[in-house]
Amino acid sequence: MRIPAFQRVGAPALALVVAAIAVFAQTPPRPVASVSITPAVAEAEVGQELKFTASGLDAEGRATQDKPMLWFAAPFDIAAADDQGLVSFYAPGEARIGALVAGKIGYATVRIKPARVKTLDIAAPAAPILVGSVARLHAVARTSNGDPRSDAAIIWSSNAPHLASIDASGVVAALAAGRAVITAKSDDAEKKVEIEIARSTVRRLAIEARSRTARTGDVVRFRAEGLDENSAIVKDPAVRWAVSGDGAVIDADGAFVAEKPGVYIITAAIGELAASSSVSVAPRNAERSVELIGRAMEKDMQFAEQWFVGNIAYLSTIGDRLLVYDISDPANPKLTDQVQVDARVTNDISTTSDGKIGVLTREGASSRKNGIVFLDTSDPAHPKIVSEYTETVTGGVHSAFIDGRYVFLTDDATGSMRVISFKDVKNPKEVARWQVDNPMAKTIEGPLGVQSGGRYLHDVQVRDGIAYLAYWRDGVVILDVGNGVRGGSPERPQLISNFRFNYHDLYGDGWLAGAHEVFRYKNYLFVGDEVFPAEFNIQDRARIPVRGIVHVLDVSNLANPKKVAEYSVPEGGAHNIWVEDDVLVMGYYSGGGRILDVSGELRGDLYRQGREIARVWTGDPQGFRPNLPFTWGARHHKGMIFFNDVNSGLWIMRLGAPKRKGETTAPGQ
Repeated sequence: MRIPAFQRVGAPALALVVAAIAVFAQTPPRPVASVSITPAVAEAEVGQELKFTASGLDAEGRATQDKPMLWFAAPFDIAAADDQGLVSFYAPGEARIGALVAGKIGYATVRIKPARVKTLDIAAPAAPILVGSVARLHAVARTSNGDPRSDAAIIWSSNAPHLASIDASGVVAALAAGRAVITAKSDDAEKKVEIEIARSTVRRLAIEARSRTARTGDVVRFRAEGLDENSAIVKDPAVRWAVSGDGAVIDADGAFVAEKPGVYIITAAIGELAASSSVSVAPRNAERSVELIGRAMEKDMQFAEQWFVGNIAYLSTIGDRLLVYDISDPANPKLTDQVQVDARVTNDISTTSDGKIGVLTREGASSRKNGIVFLDTSDPAHPKIVSEYTETVTGGVHSAFIDGRYVFLTDDATGSMRVISFKDVKNPKEVARWQVDNPMAKTIEGPLGVQSGGRYLHDVQVRDGIAYLAYWRDGVVILDVGNGVRGGSPERPQLISNFRFNYHDLYGDGWLAGAHEVFRYKNYLFVGDEVFPAEFNIQDRARIPVRGIVHVLDVSNLANPKKVAEYSVPEGGAHNIWVEDDVLVMGYYSGGGRILDVSGELRGDLYRQGREIARVWTGDPQGFRPNLPFTWGARHHKGMIFFNDVNSGLWIMRLGAPKRKGETTAPGQ
């Protein structure tokens, strides 16, 4: 994300809603002591709408003539209210519906039930299940919009229980050779898969491994080889893998990874035969020192994005200006210029690859014409405004990504991706629009203008003609915008795939949560969740609790992304990511700056595997929130790592050399 969003009629930044409430609250005093909302407590299902009414009450509890000035819902991503109190519900959880009447706010509470299961995904076994063995069928229950539901009850049955019985968990016991049809049911969905049960021809079994030694986090691949009575290799036998000891796992494909050092016994079973091997795992010892080189901080200011061109650093702000620093001497950054625009929030700042043109996104313009601002950065230390584009994105732009002479940006008002051509930078124009197909989504007219409900696009990255979209509650969307895999182009984006998460399953009630960041590196897509309280104020100086997981997707097959790993800091909340040379750097909000080893194959829990290289505490006693880190992002540049913190500005760090064998240096700061 770039600026955390809040309860909204659609999708303006938090600061805008707070400002609107403050303006309304300046209404001359009226005899309203409290606000009553009807119904005060309600229940709904995803996809439904409910109408609420609000009344101002005087000190004696009598209704006044005052009408609601503003309706809102929190978290904004599971419910949205229009200016008449009609509320739409988009995701499960608990929502608070608020109304502002004569400077007073009243609330109602709604429990939103999940949508019913509409489809079931079940992967049939790739090989016959051998008599005497067991195999688990993995089922994913999905709602009509494709969201997975891990809480859904699935009823399993077999049409031939004498051949293959199945229990309530989907575990098949192979009893005799033959074929059976397994049926799974959940709500409105039913799925049938045919399985084959065969007698094993394997008479001898052996395990092969690429390595018998590893470090925590290393993936070791084991292979089981079955031989028949003639010592011929049996092709693709169904193998059951198991690992002894606490702190390691082995997947169905024989990929082993350990979180803790130790010796582990790996067992492969084919039918009634079993064989074992071992692997010795040493500590990863990824830690390296990190040295503070320089700082840049303006007092009483909050910082947002960062971008670098040569010896120049650009920092956007949670305010109306872009700051420009000369970092040719990284120990002493110098402010060379400021660019002021009409905005309450400036978010993304980036330039073309030649560094000649910059793009700055904005939200909260006093004219309500937000959009993007084009900058002439041919003199990087003194950028100048060239033009702006607001025509189709007046509701606000949160994030933008430049690819060639196109800007791929997020539109707050509709939740769509817009593609703006700036081949003529003085006359930019929209050339494409793409959005997820959500029949529940709608635009809502309110006191803050037209905003989106039920659809929110947060971040975009384009690599090699492929656009990766962090689509908040709609997960990750992958588009062909010039690669050719689907015949797409910047002016004609084409869908490749959509990978969805269930954020209520992940984080529970009371959290604003969704996919906010995407970063492609090698065959992996790092997807950061941003998780904030349902109601908060980024401009308040109080501490803001945050959460968030970084999901690691294998996107070697763009049409079928698979989650293979994750990274989650228990004490912090995920935000912006950058990866170079197998080193991931990121801002982890209250968890400070993080540096992570992402070399080799990635599987499992990267945090527990000891892949952290270093962590940086970015709290400052003179910061906007004293002594509280709120690290927004990180970037590799010119052999250094730059962390940008909302509260304390820019931190310029240098990473030390890897430890020598036997060294025990603790993570630096």
